[in-house]
Amino acid sequence: MINPIKKFKQYLDHRRITRRNRSLGVDIALTVFLGAFGLFSVLPLWLIIINAFKPLNEVFLFPPRFYVSNPTLDNFRDLFQIVGNSWVPFSRYIFNTFFITFLGTAGTVIFGSMAAYPLAKYKFPGSGAMSSIITYSLMFNGTVTAIPNYIIMSKIHLVDTYWAVVIPAIGSTLCLYLMKNNMVHIPTSLLESAKIDGSSEFGIYWKVVMPLAKPAWITAIILSFQSLWGATGGNFIYTEKLKPITYALSQIISAGIVRTGVSSAVNLIMLAVPIAVFVFSQSNVIETMASSGMKD
Repeated sequence: MINPIKKFKQYLDHRRITRRNRSLGVDIALTVFLGAFGLFSVLPLWLIIINAFKPLNEVFLFPPRFYVSNPTLDNFRDLFQIVGNSWVPFSRYIFNTFFITFLGTAGTVIFGSMAAYPLAKYKFPGSGAMSSIITYSLMFNGTVTAIPNYIIMSKIHLVDTYWAVVIPAIGSTLCLYLMKNNMVHIPTSLLESAKIDGSSEFGIYWKVVMPLAKPAWITAIILSFQSLWGATGGNFIYTEKLKPITYALSQIISAGIVRTGVSSAVNLIMLAVPIAVFVFSQSNVIETMASSGMKD
């Protein structure tokens, strides 16, 4: 059986040797080429940031400018004034979003890791079929599963509650897939040593497997957080006081062209938190993506 970790290290060593054999001119050309693509990729994000500080007359310029001539905070002042006049306190929308995001993210990591552990480290009847079903389920996006989710939530009388958004998020198979593929590479000898030392199955999962699978569950936290942070409640939540902040902000910017500046401020606020979470955890995401596709 081929050791995937050893194979990956051999690949990295080969890449290092190849890099040492390249000339300085090729290295410079590759750096310039990749740098140009990096700058091109970051332009939309940069445009969102600077548009939040542009007055309206600069926002509507065409072609758009990638700098601000007269920076202003009027867009944010207008936004805070609008939310201040809402009949539902804006703090309520913020609480709803954080409550849904926290419950959904915590549930995804806890239940996903507990399901991934036996699938990754034990062979039992039906484990192969379950792993295949999890993989195949990744082909279906949220649009396809929206109607079945609504029917299930309606049957168990959870429509118009937080749980109508939280439970489908906990049932996401992407995070389960990532954690399962990461746990596969944990040496079985470590688990056997823990058993000899008298650890229970839950103790092995919590004290041995979870620390070693840290990149995977941090990636799961990021993916779940980003998904739930932008959730509007859709057709699951109807009561205004239960709706998340994304819904409230989408209603603010739906007033039309007159609120284009406010819309820019909203976009910046909604992007700031997920980007900050990703930046501080990107090394774990890269490590998880590098190992999740390996096979024994």
